Order: sequence, then structure tokens, then C-alpha cells
Amino acid sequence: MGQSRQRALVGALLLGSSLCAAAPAPAFSIFGIRLWGEEPSEEVEVINPLPYTIDFTVRGADDDLADAVRNASSLWNDRENPASGRAGLIAKARGDYRRILAALYNAGHYGPEISIRLAGQEAAELTLAVDLPPEVPVTIDVVPGPQFRFGVADIVNAPPWTDSSGEQLRTTPDDVGFAVGEPAEATAVARASDLAIARWRSLGHPKAEQTGRDIIADHATRELEARITLDPGRRATYGPVTVAGTEAVDRDFVAYMSGLRQGRRFRPEDIERAQDRLVRLGTFNLVSIDESAPLTPDGQLPLTLRVEDRLPRRFGIGATISTLDGLGIEGFWLHRNLFGRAEQLRFDANIARIGAEDAPKDLTYQAGVTFVKPGVINPDTSFVTSLIGRQEELETYRERALTFRFGLLREFGREFTGEIAFEVTRSRVEDEAFGVRNFLTLGPVARGQYDRRDDPVDPTEGFLLAAQAGPFYETEFGNIAARGTLEGRAYHSFDDEGRFVLAFRGQVGTYVGPDAAESPPGRLFFAGGGGSVRGYAYRSIGIDVPDSDDDVGGRSLIETSGEIRARIGESFGVVAFLDGGYVAEDSSFGGDGSDWRLGAGLGLRYYTGFGPLRVDVATPLNPRDDDSAVALYIGIGQAF
Repeated sequence: MGQSRQRALVGALLLGSSLCAAAPAPAFSIFGIRLWGEEPSEEVEVINPLPYTIDFTVRGADDDLADAVRNASSLWNDRENPASGRAGLIAKARGDYRRILAALYNAGHYGPEISIRLAGQEAAELTLAVDLPPEVPVTIDVVPGPQFRFGVADIVNAPPWTDSSGEQLRTTPDDVGFAVGEPAEATAVARASDLAIARWRSLGHPKAEQTGRDIIADHATRELEARITLDPGRRATYGPVTVAGTEAVDRDFVAYMSGLRQGRRFRPEDIERAQDRLVRLGTFNLVSIDESAPLTPDGQLPLTLRVEDRLPRRFGIGATISTLDGLGIEGFWLHRNLFGRAEQLRFDANIARIGAEDAPKDLTYQAGVTFVKPGVINPDTSFVTSLIGRQEELETYRERALTFRFGLLREFGREFTGEIAFEVTRSRVEDEAFGVRNFLTLGPVARGQYDRRDDPVDPTEGFLLAAQAGPFYETEFGNIAARGTLEGRAYHSFDDEGRFVLAFRGQVGTYVGPDAAESPPGRLFFAGGGGSVRGYAYRSIGIDVPDSDDDVGGRSLIETSGEIRARIGESFGVVAFLDGGYVAEDSSFGGDGSDWRLGAGLGLRYYTGFGPLRVDVATPLNPRDDDSAVALYIGIGQAF
């Protein structure tokens, strides 16, 4: 396996910069940790501070209702801080009548008794001339009274609650608690109104609105009569689209990219997709779609797209350091609006293994340029082309390669992305097993991804499926081959706040083609590394070659990872993980020399505003002779 590994330490420092107004700052922080300087104080000075104590009683209520009532109180929430004089304390108290009453209405209690006393005097009766002690005793006494139920729950001009085939919709007013006999929560009335308006909008009525809400509480029967009146308005189509705010991007192109074609029936999902599509262009700081204009006499809805330009250029730099692999430096430069229609031009470069190798020729290099042209064929399709050159120095092989690629990327809504491209790669490979070989591969590749995660950086629920496949022809040896991978990730939270999460990742891959001697190693499968099997070096798990210190790539792959994530407080979390990787000699996941490796460890997470800072310590469970006993990984975001 080449170089002996006693230990591995991997660190990462990622720095990003945009060529946008960068004002001097008194302090510098990274990963949410202040490194130097003084942070500005967030404390607000209280004028004429007046401390108070509070005794809060909610009589005859369960814990959930009592907590909801207390949490609605400004006096209770601010009890650790003094009020701003008598005026501030009286204002808080008077506002609490309204806030507590709203909390009780939301829970269906319409006959409460609320008393708020400052130094024994009812707050509603106090004036600013009142004489209060230096520390004011505050007493809040709440009797919620009985919970009411709906005696009438009616929507006038309600939309149909069945789809075009007559099937009942998944969510109706009954499902949100707006039904006779259900607890008469004020929030249920609001949810039912919002649901009905959203349903009318989905049927093409953009001006649907609530015109009346009649609520009568019958204290004798403890029932609530609730009647919502709606005006659905006319059914509408899209009218002319006006673009405002941009000076850098062609306005006709912005209107085209919205996909809101004049004459098409109004649908709320079109508005959402248009906004998402314009945000993905990357050229705007803000995007909003104004549909407040009145309908034209022929039922068209004029729209105004309001956007705010971003500065077009951006650059970023990063660095990695490892006792095994030395220092690595990377950077990029990006132009987001090259020709005025959101075309992106990006240059990337990195150098690795500085210090680990004596000669510059033995370092790992990569440099490339990528061009993206959005809005070809339709607003959801982009043309993408790139040219990337690299020299990769690994323990298993050295490769020098130049790859040219072009293709189309299609966004199918928020969740599914598909891509088809054509790739040409010229490479020269050196390894101990087969010596020096040259390859020229060309062929199509297709990729697809379906993403239902709730957060791509720190997911707690949902799943992701990704697949890639494509045949290729290798000209030097005259072989036809094909390679495909399928990856799945799933997440389940054991609580509503996402503090305890079970995460799983699995990947399978297969390669059909000639033997390893006539196959580019980059097309074969290896495992190991921070994104694969932690505890093993990057791409170090392969197929043993007899009478050689090197491994070669396999023709099939299985990878699995499982994590239990627990968040501690607001800023920290711990993780326990187990990774496994299997590289097989043949395409059917078998053969001599196939290799299973397991790694396990513990991790620490520090949660920042842009994602968790990850620190993982891993050890191989079935190490080889030259595997290190411990590996440390540092990065941003969860491992998967």
C-alpha cells in the first residue's frame, strides 16, 4: 500500500469573499467563534430601570395550557430584566391582558378571568401618577374557564374540496379542527380561512379573500358559532409581466426566466417556481413577485417582478492541512452575469500535498473553467460546459488527465434535477501494478437527483436519491464499458425539534468492461476517506494485487454509513457513527480479493449560522498493517 501511515490529521479552513461592500469590522469570527476583536454589545440600555418580581397563577389548567398562557405574557418573558420605569411596567401589564386573552382564545377558552396587579392594584386602573415601590410585586391570576366547542363551523362560498377526479383532498377544514364538536380554537378558524383561500387560488382565483368572520360564543351551552365568508373573485390568467429593479440583467430575459407566460391560467405553484428559478440564477440579492394589481376586464392578472442586483464578481479561497497529505490550497473566481443574461463563468484551481512531497512535480494539482448558460430550450434548462485539467497523486496511483464536458441541466421543480452530458477524457496513469498507461475515453453520462431533505446542510427529516450512469468507449485499448452508481440517504428525527436524529447513507456501484489493466482507475471503484469509510485514507480501499504493494480499483462497490446525532443545548451536538465499504473484484459484487472494511467513531458538532462545524474521530475496526489507528476529520456540514 505504499507509504506507511502512523496517524492522520485533517483540518479545514474555508474562507469566502464577495466583491461587495466590505466594511471594516471590529471583530473577526469563523464558525461562529470570535478569534479577535470585540463584538458589539447586544444589550439595550433600559432608561429609569424599575425591577419587579412576578407571581403567575393559572387556575384549573393543564400544563400545556398554563405554559401557553405564561409564554404569551411579556411580563413573564422579561421577568429577569427591569422595566423602563413606571410607564414601561404599566404598558407591559396592559398589553398582557390582550396577549393572555389571545392565547386563551387560541385554546378555545372564551370566558376567562384575568387579573394583573402591580403592588396590589389592578393594572387596567392605574395611571402614571401611581406610587410604586422600588421593587414592584406583580401578581397575575388567570382563570381560563371551560373550553368551548364548535356548534357551527361554516364557510360561505367555500371552494370544492375534491380534485378533478372527485377524490377528497388530503387537507380540508375538518382536518385543521374547524368542525362541529371540535374544540373551538381561534387558530382553527384562521387555519380554515387560510386553507379555503389557498384552495380558491389553486383553482385559478388569485383575488380570493375573506370578507367576513362572524363569531358568537354561547356561554350557556359553551358552544361557538363561527361563520367565515369568502369572495373567490374571478378566475384569471397571467397578464403582461413587468420587470423592475435590475440594471445589469436583460429585463426581457428575466421575464422569460420567470416562465409566467401571458394567457396561461393562474396557479400559485407557478409563482413559487418562478421565484425559485430567479433566485437560482444567482444574480439577484432579492426577488419578489407582486400580484397586487387589479384584474383587467378580460380577466388577466398583470405581474411585476421586483429584483435587486448582486455585484457580478465573487471569489473564494480555502485551505486544508494534514500530517499525511501536507498542505492544500484552493480558490475560485466567479462572474455571475457575463453577457447580461445571467451567464456564469467560473475558474477553479487547487494545489495539494505541499510539504508531503519534495518535488513540485509530485504535488496534486487541478485547474478548470466552467461556463453555464441558463434558459436554453426553456427556463428550466441550462447549458453547461467545462474543461478541467488535473494531476492526482494517491497512494494507489498517479493520474494526469484533461476532461472536456458539455451538456444540459434540467430542473424539474424544487426536488428533482436531471442532467445529460457528453464527456471526453485524456489521461496518463502510473501505478506499481501495471506501469504507465494512456487512456482516451468518450461517451454520454446521465445524472438524476431527487431531494426531499428538509435542509441540505443539516437534514433532520426526509431522503435523497441520486443516480448516475453512462457507457463510454476507450480508444487506446478499443474497449466499450459502462459505469453506474445509485446512492440513497434517509433521515428520521425522534422528536419535533430535530435534536435526536438517525441518519443513514447507502451507495452501490457497478462497472462493466475490461479488466483493471485496460480500465482507467478513475472509472473503477475505491473506498475510504471522510465522505466514504472514515478511519481509512482517501481511496485506499481497493483490490489487493498479488506480488504488489498497491491496490487496484474494483468493478463494484457497496458503501453504508449510519449515524446517531444528538444536539446538546443550542450550540453543540455529539455523533456516533459506523461506516462500511466493500470493493469487489467483479461486477456482480464478488470475486477473489474483494475487500470489506469497517470504521467507527465519535464526532462533535458546533452549530453556526451557516451549518454545523464537524469534528470526527474515527478508527478502522479491521485495519491493515499500514492503516493508521486514528483519523481526525474537520469540515463544515454533516458528513452526509
